[in-house]
Amino acid sequence: MAEGIETWRGMAHPWNCDTMGHMNTRFYAAIYDDASFHFLARLAPSRAQKESGLGWADVRQLIEYKQEVASGALLLVRTVLTRLGRTSVEYRHELHDAETDLLHSTSEQVTVRFDLAARKAAPLDEEIRRRGAALQP
Repeated sequence: MAEGIETWRGMAHPWNCDTMGHMNTRFYAAIYDDASFHFLARLAPSRAQKESGLGWADVRQLIEYKQEVASGALLLVRTVLTRLGRTSVEYRHELHDAETDLLHSTSEQVTVRFDLAARKAAPLDEEIRRRGAALQP
């Protein structure tokens, strides 16, 4: 992956781990969800969305698990924009060990710009396209 931008940083707490001693899959989903909010705010700041009546709706997520995450691991997510569509953005998260850079997991996401009143997809505006272009490798 291209370097991308950091969108999340934290650690694997003991309560994130299952009976096999590694981070449970439900916590990967939460990490990637938090990272998505940070990433999408780079395209359209959260406060501006509230005023515009537009938001984001996830329509696809593919998570791959590469290496186990043990309790106490310091973690970070880097995200790169892979495609701007007419109404959607595609991006890739990578969850790394913050100390060794070991890749633990990836998540490929598709998120649609969403009109909250009409409850349907909305076109990406020029500001989002400009900001997105600056984030593409």
